[in-house]
Amino acid sequence: MLLTLATFAFAAELRGDHPSTYTVRKGDTLWEISARFLKKPWLWPEIWQANPQVKNPHLIYPGDVLSLVYIDGRAQISGPQVHSGDPIETIPLSRIEPFLKQLTIVNDVKSLPYVIGLEEQRLLNSSGQVVYVRGLSNATPGQQVQLMRPINSYYRGARYTHRNALDFRGDEFHRDWATYWSDVGGGESSGRGYAGTELMLHSTGEVTQVQGEVAVVLLRQEVRDVRVGDRVLPLDTAPYDAQFMPTAPTSVAGDAHILAVSDGVIETGPYNVVALSVGASDNVRNGMTFSVWHQGEMTPDVVRHRNLLAAKGDKVDIPDEFNGHVMVFRTFDKVSYGLVMDGIRPIKIGDVLKHPDATQ
Repeated sequence: MLLTLATFAFAAELRGDHPSTYTVRKGDTLWEISARFLKKPWLWPEIWQANPQVKNPHLIYPGDVLSLVYIDGRAQISGPQVHSGDPIETIPLSRIEPFLKQLTIVNDVKSLPYVIGLEEQRLLNSSGQVVYVRGLSNATPGQQVQLMRPINSYYRGARYTHRNALDFRGDEFHRDWATYWSDVGGGESSGRGYAGTELMLHSTGEVTQVQGEVAVVLLRQEVRDVRVGDRVLPLDTAPYDAQFMPTAPTSVAGDAHILAVSDGVIETGPYNVVALSVGASDNVRNGMTFSVWHQGEMTPDVVRHRNLLAAKGDKVDIPDEFNGHVMVFRTFDKVSYGLVMDGIRPIKIGDVLKHPDATQ
């Protein structure tokens, strides 16, 4: 297998300490291998695209030996394919699997069918029990469904995106109205406003009968408890694509930033999941890689001015600080999930997204 690295211009992107050879090992990821050879791991697809003989660029196997050589002044990576075991992953799927299988984002949670009652009027139900669903009048016995709980509503703002926890009706517990109106206001034409509701999988089930507007659903696979108010969606047998190739976006929305961090914390680091305030409507696709920056603030000069009002009138714009890179692995209309690939300092809610080549 011969992988051409695109002559001098691309050779300039090689790391100064790159190895001459590297043997692929079980547990490696494509990003990690790319980072051994390249200053910019997201340029890895260019290596594959330069060689039309490679039909499936995702397939690198443990035992493959990648060798960096120069032929006629052109940097190349060559190496025979062993084809033993499973191919390596682009990113560690074990880290993102729950976000691929158990979370989704919808634009109108209120329109979804919902659990209106439980067997024997229990407070919670589990596998082997039945629940009663309103809004599935068009369902047929045997239809497979998934029961999901609304957990957050997201709003895109000029700088910050707001996440509001929901009750069993899908209503918000609290909204910071002062911040909401000052930051999110502007309507859909401004690209701001409601971005979607996040739902978490709690169980799967099978419709056993339909009577009028109520369907009886037998719970099959329990992930978490089911309660009144949980929403019901058709079971998607292929809800996501497990193959990702890093790419740089052609442009980045001006208000793109970190929307939320997994596990309810405010900052995170490599190989943790974050939600981004951009999605398919912003031309974001799986595999897109962004650099993440902490946005500098206007800082009053209290050294030059003793008077606080004078200091506030003489503010200095502090430069943005680079934090790391994030790769998108699942995309919705206005929101996407990404995995933090590397970082030199914690990545926080509100950090802005830029092109991976950005220097400031």
